[in-house]
Amino acid sequence: MKIKVVAVGNRMPAWVEAGVAEYRKRLPRDFALEIVEIAPGTRGKNSDPARAIAQEAERIRERLKGNEHLVALEVGGKPWSTEQLAREAEDWRLEGRDVALLVGGPDGLEPGLSASAHQRWSLSPLTLPHPLVRLLLAEQLYRAWTLLVGHPYHR
Repeated sequence: MKIKVVAVGNRMPAWVEAGVAEYRKRLPRDFALEIVEIAPGTRGKNSDPARAIAQEAERIRERLKGNEHLVALEVGGKPWSTEQLAREAEDWRLEGRDVALLVGGPDGLEPGLSASAHQRWSLSPLTLPHPLVRLLLAEQLYRAWTLLVGHPYHR
């Protein structure tokens, strides 16, 4: 199974790139993590946020294969503990499909894209900065994998 984080935003700080790279290299090939950066939609003083969200949604759709298990990351999604994430990841693996975790831009995901997701997951009721979301996802996916294989990392 491959897990693809499809995230709006680019030019992440070096500390984010280094942290994500560290967790990616720890994961085995059958639980591989890929980060796909999506250029943000055009925003400006007089621009329409709905248009930017639509641009981002189109760019996200272009990067999807069409057969992945889609998980939209949204504040209004279901919160999971690390143990619940591990159970979800095991279900994803048993499903036999790759997974795409969708992270919207500053205005969130386009409603149609969110509606097409198989699941909606909330990392926190807080609004988190996008660089932190990437690092948090990488660490929690690694932690979930360690739970599944009985590795002592999650103590």
